[in-house]
Amino acid sequence: MDSEGKTSLTQSTLRGEIARIVFNNPENGYCVFKLTDAQGVEHTVTGIVGGAFSGQHVEATGYWETHKEYGRQLRAEGIKFILPSTPDGICRYLSSGLIPGVGPKLAQCIVDHFGEKTLEIMDRFSSRLAEIPGFGPKRVETIKKAWDSQKARRDIFIFMQSLGISPAYCQKIYNTYGNMAPDIIKNSPYRLADDVNGIGFILADRVASAQNIVKDDPERIAAGITYSLNQIKQSGHCCYPEEAFIKYAAELLDIAPEAVQSGLQSACENRRTVIVPGGDQEKMVYERGMYRAETELPQLAAAILSAPRHHGQAMLKIPPVKGQQFTDEQYRAVTNAAQTPVSIITGGPGVGKTTVIAEIVRRAKAARLKVYLAAPTGRAAQRLSETSGINARTIHRLLKWEPQEHKFAYGLNLKLPCDLLIVDEVSMLDVPLAVHLFRAIAPKTTVILVGDADQLPSVGPGEVLNDFINSGIFAVTRLTRVFRQGAGSAIITNAHAVNAGQMPELGHDDKNHLKDFYWIEQDDPEKAVELITRMVCERIPERFNLSPMRDIQVLSPMNRGSCGTVTLNGVLQEKLNGGHKPQFKFGERVLKSGDRVMQTSNNYDKNVFNGDMGRIVNIDQEAKVFTVNYDNRPVNYEFFETDQLTLAYAITVHKSQGSEFPAVVIPLLNQHYMMLQRNLLYTAMTRARKLLVLVGSRKAISMAVRNATREPRYSMLRQYLQSTVNR
Repeated sequence: MDSEGKTSLTQSTLRGEIARIVFNNPENGYCVFKLTDAQGVEHTVTGIVGGAFSGQHVEATGYWETHKEYGRQLRAEGIKFILPSTPDGICRYLSSGLIPGVGPKLAQCIVDHFGEKTLEIMDRFSSRLAEIPGFGPKRVETIKKAWDSQKARRDIFIFMQSLGISPAYCQKIYNTYGNMAPDIIKNSPYRLADDVNGIGFILADRVASAQNIVKDDPERIAAGITYSLNQIKQSGHCCYPEEAFIKYAAELLDIAPEAVQSGLQSACENRRTVIVPGGDQEKMVYERGMYRAETELPQLAAAILSAPRHHGQAMLKIPPVKGQQFTDEQYRAVTNAAQTPVSIITGGPGVGKTTVIAEIVRRAKAARLKVYLAAPTGRAAQRLSETSGINARTIHRLLKWEPQEHKFAYGLNLKLPCDLLIVDEVSMLDVPLAVHLFRAIAPKTTVILVGDADQLPSVGPGEVLNDFINSGIFAVTRLTRVFRQGAGSAIITNAHAVNAGQMPELGHDDKNHLKDFYWIEQDDPEKAVELITRMVCERIPERFNLSPMRDIQVLSPMNRGSCGTVTLNGVLQEKLNGGHKPQFKFGERVLKSGDRVMQTSNNYDKNVFNGDMGRIVNIDQEAKVFTVNYDNRPVNYEFFETDQLTLAYAITVHKSQGSEFPAVVIPLLNQHYMMLQRNLLYTAMTRARKLLVLVGSRKAISMAVRNATREPRYSMLRQYLQSTVNR
C-alpha cells in the first residue's frame, strides 16, 4: 500500500477512456487527465502525452503515487493510444470522421447492434452489417469498402497518436504524406516542421524524442537553427547578432554552444542561413529567405526612385479647388506626391491624413490617372474606401494570390496596371510583404505611403515605415497639426498627450453628459473582468445604442493573465453567445455558431489573412466543417483547421493594428507591467472611433506613458537602403 507522498515500486498499467483534461502544458506535453477504466472507475493520470483530448482511449504504464494535495494518481512513464473497447468509445470513434458517411446516428445504430464486438465485426465479418434494420446491400457495401480502405489509415493514425500526435495533426500529416507517413516520421521526423502546415519544430522534436533521437543529432541541430531563426522573426527581428544567436539557440535547444556554432557553419554551407557584417564589428545571422528580402527591397525601391519620369507628375497641372484651405504641411504632402516617385506621409490621428489622401485622389482623377488604394488589413482597406470614395483592397488581394501556383499573380513578371498607388497603415507593413508589393510596382508608378510612425511596429519582421523614413532617401511629410481637437474629441486629445509623454486627462464620469472618453479606476483583476463584462454587455449598449457583438471591441495588452484575452473571451462568449447553440470542441476550446473569431495566420488558399475578423454562421457536425462569414464572404473550415482561429470578443492590441472600432474598452492593470509601453497604449487608444473606455490603475497608465523605450528590432534594411540608393 502507498504511504503518504510515496511512490509504489510495482509498475502498473491502466487502459481506458480520457474523461476530461485537468491540466495541459502545450510547451512540453505534460498533462493531467481523468481516465475511466472498463469498470467505470475514474483515475487521475499524469505524464507526457501530446494531443490528448476527451474521448481518446489510451494505455498508460507507470507507478502509483499518493500526492499530498491531489491524492492517488498514476505517474505514467509511457502512454500510447489504442482502439476503444467500450460501446460509447467505439461509437465516438466510428463517428470521428474516419469513415466517410458514418456520423453519430449511423455509428450509434452499428454499436447498438454489435456492442463491444463492433470493431471485430467491422474488421472480419463486415457483411453482418446487413443484420442491422434499415441497412440495405448498398449501404453495407459502401461502409465495408470505406472501412477496408481506411484500415491502413487507421493503423497509421494509431501509430502517430502513439507518438503523441493529436488527431488534428494526424489528419494534416496523412494529407501530406499518405501511406508514406510512418516511414517519413521514423526516418526524418524533422521534415514535419517543413512540410506540414501548422506543425512546428516543437511537435516534430517531441515526435523525434519519442523515437529516442538524441538532442545533438545533426538533423535536430539543423532543424533547430531554422526554428531559432523563425522564433527570432516572430519577435520582429530580420536578423540577429551571431554571438547572441548562438547563446539563444543553445538555450532553446538545450545543447552546447559549440554544437550550435558547428550547426550554423553547416547551415551556411548548405545555403540555409547567411552571416553578414553588421555594425560595430558584429556579424548578423539571417535565414536565407529573410536576407534575400532585406537586400531585394532596397533594389526595388531604388529602381522606382531612379525613374526619370513618373505618372504622378501629371498632377502638377491640376489646380486646387477654389477656396479650399490647406496647411503648409498638407500642401507639401500633396506637392511631394506629384513631384517624387515615392513619398511618405506620416502623422497621428486627426492631423488631416484623410484630407490629404482625398486631395491627391481628386487631382489624380482630374489628371486621368488610374489610382489603386491598398492597406495591410481588410478593416483598414474598408476604412480607406469609405474616406477616399475609391475601392481599396488589402495588399494580399491587390496582388491576387493564385492557390494553384502558390504565388501572387502580380510581381516581377506582371506589374500592377495603375499609375498611382496609395498604401495606408504602412506601420503594419513587414519586410516580406513589402517585397511582394514593390515587386509588383511598375517603374513609372507613383507610390504614396501613409502611416503613423509612432504606433506599434508590424507583427511580422522589420520596421519598414520607420526604416524608410530614417533612411533619408524618401520625401517625407510629417503632419502635426490636430484638426479634430476643436470638435471636442477627447480620444484624439488624450492619444496625442500620451504620444507626447503626458498623462491623459482621466477626469470623472458625468452621468448627465455623454463623452467619447471614460476612465474607470480598478486594479483588481477579477473585479476588472466583471466591470468590463458589464460595460460591454449592458452599460455601453444601453447608453450609446451600440451593438456588443458588432460595435464594441475589447483590447488587452496580453493573451495570458486574469485580464488577458483568453479569460475575457471565455467570459464574453458565455455572456454574449451563451445558451444551446450548434457548437463543437477543439482541444479544450468550444466554438459556437454566432461566435466572433479572428484568423491568426495567413491562409492564401482560403484568401483569409492574419487579423481578418468574422462570425461563425454554420456548424455541420456530420461533415465536421463550419463556416465563417468575413464581410459577407463565407469561408469553410474543417474542424481540424480550428487552430487557425481564435475567439475575438477580446483581442490583443497588436492584433488590432490597422482597425478602427466604434467603441473600444482597454484594461490596463499593474499585472500587465511587462507590456506597458507608450506606443502600445497610444496604438490602443487610436483604435477607437466614437467611444474609448480605459479600465485600470493610474500607476499602470503612468508606467505606460513613461516607458517610451521601443523594443529593438534587428534589421539592416535602413543601411541597405542608404547604400543601394547612394551607390
